[in-house]
Amino acid sequence: MFKTKTVIKAISMASIILFTFSSCGDKDQPGGGGFNLFTLEDDISFGAQVSEEIESDPMNYPILDSAQNTAAYGHIYRIRDSVLQSGNVVHVDDFVWQVRIVENDSVLNAFCTPGGYIYVYTGLIKFLDAENELAGVMAHEIAHADERHSTEALTKAYGIDVLFSVLLGDQSVISQVAQGLLNLRYSRQNESESDRRSVEYLYPTAYDARGAAKFFEKLLSAGSSNPPEFLSTHPDPSNRVEDINELWESLGGKVGETYPTRYQEFINSLP
Repeated sequence: MFKTKTVIKAISMASIILFTFSSCGDKDQPGGGGFNLFTLEDDISFGAQVSEEIESDPMNYPILDSAQNTAAYGHIYRIRDSVLQSGNVVHVDDFVWQVRIVENDSVLNAFCTPGGYIYVYTGLIKFLDAENELAGVMAHEIAHADERHSTEALTKAYGIDVLFSVLLGDQSVISQVAQGLLNLRYSRQNESESDRRSVEYLYPTAYDARGAAKFFEKLLSAGSSNPPEFLSTHPDPSNRVEDINELWESLGGKVGETYPTRYQEFINSLP
């Protein structure tokens, strides 16, 4: 539950929220602004509540038991640790950065809640070919939480009334928002920033930092007309490949490791 001071803060802001929200720029437009009702403390508390809701719903989120799948979780936590230890994650010590694998081979997706609860679907893991590709996607998702895009997007998607209910601890609303996180749409600016941060997170590591671009390339070569929401089609995937590669080159163009054999071992450890 949110602390009393958070509720007092929300109520005290009521007189200025509508003006602030209505005067925000559209972050889908270049130079647009964004409005985020949440504080960092709220991100942490809200993320914990949403994570609890997700993990209590095995019908929609069939999470692999970490005790029974130690090898798989060892692989995915190694990848997470490489990203977090890059020195570029701002809230590395503030958020929990917990990872859960969702067993659904038909879903090509991953998402990260506010506060750093990361969910990766087996469908995505098995779609990729090398470890740096999953590292790139996970780094992209970590960036959404680290840059606090998630609560910003939730503010935009659900509006003031719903967010007040969340701040007041309404469990039915928390359940609604938890379901919405799977298909949460970020702004073009948010997506571009997370692409950039993905490269910046991975560049100091042993990984080849173009992992997210490799995912886009595979998606394009597969002819997918329906890419997952977590890497939405604005900007166009081909443009995002170009932007990622340009940033990688500007950082020095270091060719890192992809670890395809080790990644296949990860895939083989899954059900």
